Amino acid sequence: MACHNIMILSLLAVTFTLVIAFEPSPLQDFCVADPTSSARVNGLACLDSKLVQANHFFFSGLHVPGNTSNPLGSRVTPVTVGQLPGLNTLGISLARIDYASWGVIPPHTHPRATEILTVLQGKLFVGFVTSNPDNRLISKVLGTGDVFVFPVGLPHFQQNIGTGKAASLSTLSSQNPGVITIANAVFGSTPPIADDVLAKAFQVDKSVITRLQAQF
Repeated sequence: MACHNIMILSLLAVTFTLVIAFEPSPLQDFCVADPTSSARVNGLACLDSKLVQANHFFFSGLHVPGNTSNPLGSRVTPVTVGQLPGLNTLGISLARIDYASWGVIPPHTHPRATEILTVLQGKLFVGFVTSNPDNRLISKVLGTGDVFVFPVGLPHFQQNIGTGKAASLSTLSSQNPGVITIANAVFGSTPPIADDVLAKAFQVDKSVITRLQAQF
């Protein structure tokens, strides 16, 4: 029952975000994404409304825990326009996140979205870092039913600090929020950022940068 109530509250948060965060303001009832279109627009072109079906607005499986058997001990199950074409132009998406007992979501940003995180199960340590020059860490320990907001574009993280598995549900103010994992972007870019640039930026020897780049 408690989990059911949390899901209801999360969906209410989705509805509230939907009211204030259309991207861009729609000019029709809906604009179901047409991934086969060659049109170049900010988003995805609209499928012919005569071809739209209920399944374009439907996604199933968010109740199923994700497989956390990976080095990070976490799994994100996204529900963006890529999985739910009916989200196109509506300015909103969802993600379920599962954490092993030691799981973590490493520092990352969503360049196009604010994230509202609701804890469904377990105990999470979460936080984000403000922009220069303060670079202030704002963090909090969350329990089941707690809600926390990560402002758009700011680096943030989640860590399971409970004794068992944890799960959360995120509402994002974009149909396609994007994600930039900080370590991957800095040390795993293609082509790589020059090691002398990174060595100076982090004030370490080039050999340290080489080892880090080899991991990503």
